[in-house]
Amino acid sequence: MAVSVNFLFIEFCKSTVQPRLNLHGLKIVVDASNGACYKVGPAVFAELGAEVISTCIEPNGTNINDGLGSTCINHLQQQVLEHRADLGIAFDGDGDRLIMADGNGAELDGDELLFIMACSLQDRGLLQGGVVGTVMSNLGMEHALAQRNIPFTRAAVGDRYVNELLLANGWYLGGEPSGHLICRQVTTAGDGIVAALQVLAAVQHSGKTLAELKQGINKYPQHLVNIVMTERRDLTRIPAVTRAVTECEQALAGCGRVLLRPSGTEPVVRVMVEGEDKAEITRHCQVLAEKVEQVLKALNG
Repeated sequence: MAVSVNFLFIEFCKSTVQPRLNLHGLKIVVDASNGACYKVGPAVFAELGAEVISTCIEPNGTNINDGLGSTCINHLQQQVLEHRADLGIAFDGDGDRLIMADGNGAELDGDELLFIMACSLQDRGLLQGGVVGTVMSNLGMEHALAQRNIPFTRAAVGDRYVNELLLANGWYLGGEPSGHLICRQVTTAGDGIVAALQVLAAVQHSGKTLAELKQGINKYPQHLVNIVMTERRDLTRIPAVTRAVTECEQALAGCGRVLLRPSGTEPVVRVMVEGEDKAEITRHCQVLAEKVEQVLKALNG
């Protein structure tokens, strides 16, 4: 008798949490974004005993990621509240990205989910090394991990770079705020269902809710401005830009972070400032962005 690919993958996913999870008594909303997880995602959690409310499981070839899933979780949040669920799980169209919502409908992004998984593995004596994030990972996660004595390092944006650094360090956990999460202790590539199971394992082993588990991380406000850059340039070689960055960093007085990153998909440079005070970092980011824009305009004639 032929065995379906779906059956094999469902069994693989369940095998990544040992001893096997028992999700009986847990009500979960699953938003599959009308994408790759529309069958397997809900089935995995249901077979582990959860009461599953499935949504966005009717792909028609054009509605994938259409205002749904991990890239737009308003729908998930509404469904969690409407059904009084314990939590919600949202995937993106190809199933490698995960964002969750707690029972109050509050979002948990990739940084918060990584923190929860790392702390759980540490508590169980299963954490190998530390955590790899990216240059976009929130400073609050870095500080929260440091309080737990969990090493943290940053890779360039992109799961391939996160994976490369994990391999180089011999570590297990890495990912991006967008929800691309890699759990190398159970698989070699990012997978939304596998990552969700690791988070659910943390919930089960701790006896706490998602809302309680994320209290250990205090995310810092970030402000981002995109500046048009018609000609790609190495901003680190432009003295006026490096001076502006230095001035901004000095103004933050060690309580924040500055990032200039040319986009890999758009003709823009992303100017990001992160810190403890939202009004302050917004002001600093606007000042820095204006200086960068002036320099780029002057260089372009």
